Amino acid sequence: MTDGGTMARARVLVVEDEVVVALFLEDLLTESGYAVAGVVSHLSDALSHPPDYDLAILDVHLNGRTVFDFAERLAARGTPFIFATGYGERGIPERFSDRPVLQKPYRPDDLYRALARLAAQADA
Repeated sequence: MTDGGTMARARVLVVEDEVVVALFLEDLLTESGYAVAGVVSHLSDALSHPPDYDLAILDVHLNGRTVFDFAERLAARGTPFIFATGYGERGIPERFSDRPVLQKPYRPDDLYRALARLAAQADA
């Protein structure tokens, strides 16, 4: 799945409840050669989404709920993921300290660094 430190043609599930952020993220991913497998804005939709993706980007707080149970499922399945949150790393439980975190608001370069970190972890 990796190629030179990037995840070549990976399918990404975007879990984000802010429409503008989700659209921005979808555009960045598509422009970078990723395929967006889906964009969901509710935890129930994320939990019921078919596992047809290679990685996920998770907004930590979705409509008043956290995504940590879903993140546990992804980790158990071996699916890499990135957290996105306005609270930065301090808002992430210790058990996920090895996961990349995007500090909101983030720039395209921040996203690309987080994706590169996922690729490096997959290559390790």
